[in-house]
Formats: sequence, C-alpha cells, structure tokens
Amino acid sequence: MPSVLDMRRRIRSVKNTQQLTKAMKTVSAAKLRRAQERVVNARPYANQLRNILMNLAGKIEDVTHPLLQVRPEERILLVLVTADRGLCGAFNSNLVRIAQTFLRDHAAKDVSLFSVGRKGRDFFRRRQAKITGEAINIFSRLDYGHGREIAQQIADLYTKAEIDAVYIIYNEFKSVIQQRAVVEKLLPLAKSELQESQPQTDYIYEQPPQEIFNRLLPRYVEIQVFRALLESAASEHGARMAAMDTASRNAGEMIESLTLNMNRVRQAAITREIIEVVSGAGVQ
Repeated sequence: MPSVLDMRRRIRSVKNTQQLTKAMKTVSAAKLRRAQERVVNARPYANQLRNILMNLAGKIEDVTHPLLQVRPEERILLVLVTADRGLCGAFNSNLVRIAQTFLRDHAAKDVSLFSVGRKGRDFFRRRQAKITGEAINIFSRLDYGHGREIAQQIADLYTKAEIDAVYIIYNEFKSVIQQRAVVEKLLPLAKSELQESQPQTDYIYEQPPQEIFNRLLPRYVEIQVFRALLESAASEHGARMAAMDTASRNAGEMIESLTLNMNRVRQAAITREIIEVVSGAGVQ
C-alpha cells in the first residue's frame, strides 16, 4: 500500500496537470472566438462568389476553362487537413480514419496525398503513403496567402493533367462541441453544378464574361481551400477546449479519489499507532 507521502506526491502531480489543462482550455477558448468570427465572415463571401459564378455560367453558352475539364478519375489527389498538434480529442483520428477509408475505397486508383497539418503527414509518412505535397505549421498564423498557395499548387497539377480529380477532407465547424468531418470534391468543377440554379440577377460587364469567369474560377478554388482551413482551425480549437475541459474534470475527480484514499491510509496509520501504544501500556 502506498504511503501518505506517496499519495501526496500523486495529488500534487495531478493538481499540476489540472492547472495545465485549465490553462490550455482558456487559451483555446480565446482562440476559438477569433477563429469562429473568421469562419462566419468567410462563408457569405464564398457563397456570393459561388452565386456570381453560377450567374456567369448561365450567361455564357460555351463555358471553357482548364479547371472544368472532366477526365476519368485514374489519378486522384486527396487533400487531408489535420492539426499540427494533438491534445484535441478525436479531432485528428477521425480525419485519419476517413482518409484511410477513402484510400481503401479507391485502392484501384492512383491516389496521392497533399497533407495540411503535421499529424496527418506524420501518420501517413510512417505508412509509406504517397505524399505529393504538404503544408505544415500554418494554423498558428493562418491567412489567405496559405489558402492561395495550396490552391495554386493543386490547380497547377490539375491544369497540367497530372491529376484527374481533387478531394478534400476537413472538419466543418458546427459548434463549440460539434465538428463534422466532410469529404468534398474540389476539382473538377462540374458545369451542371454551376448551373444547377439559375439566378435572376443581371450584371453589367465591363469585360467579356468569359474573361471574368477565367479570373473568378481560380479565385473560387482559393476561397474554398481557405474556407476549409478556417473551418478546420475553428474545429480544432473547439475540440481542444472540450478535451481540456473533460481532462480538467477528470483530474478533479482523481484528486478527490486520491485525497479520500490518502485520508484512509493516514487514518489507518494513526489507528495502528494508537493500538500499539495501548497494547504497550497494557503489557507494562
């Protein structure tokens, strides 16, 4: 049975851990508020850009662009957006599990990975997966330039016909305690998808509609990638805050249990000493 001194050391260690988890929860809560604001602000812009593209697709009879070329999906690029750090519950493991399922379902295809985040990259690197590109340590200073750089690399690969389709896996932010892992097809953009709902808004074009379309389509891909990064960043902070809150409560319960056991051990020691004293006095 551990001594009272050992129990006190364990309690002190758990209290130190609890202080750390509470501090991490506070930091994640502060970062979550800023990340949530960025996600909420980015969604209307992405939706409006999509509406403009749909309107242009309806106005132009023959829409042509390299990103609209549809080819048989023999070479697929999977963009996996994970976190750079752990201690965020099942945030990373859910994404990795979905990515593994995607790879199994497309085992007959040539699937390569573009890893955003250290956790996903390290996981699949240890398993000798084909990693075409990576973007590491960007979530601490995430800005639009990161999304544009990743989107340009993806668009270049697709334009050069080195890949036939692009899918992206990320956690969509729903609430502080809820994130939804989604798989979205990023490229190619289907014409039917752009023209599925014909808006009635009419625009006055200073430039030919095809030229505007050619400039907006790459921007649309950049926005979709950047929005996915913002969604993932907010989801990560929410998952970490929930995980650290659970860890803090578990640490509190462990402290109570250890304190109760320590009191029992101490009381047993005191009782034993009293019995020894009384027994010694009776012998004399």
